[in-house]
Amino acid sequence: MNTLVIDDKSYVVLPVDAYEALQKKAALKTRPEKLLSVEEAREQSKKMIRKWANAK
Repeated sequence: MNTLVIDDKSYVVLPVDAYEALQKKAALKTRPEKLLSVEEAREQSKKMIRKWANAK
């Protein structure tokens, strides 16, 4: 692990395997807010697709 300073801001440089381990650990700690049923997930997906299509 190395520390890097750019424009008076400190950054940490990690090896890829350490970074991936941190990501996995963080992902395991978070829980989804709500689990959707298949029908609810389909509705949500269609709603988001329509929203994105209209944004273009």
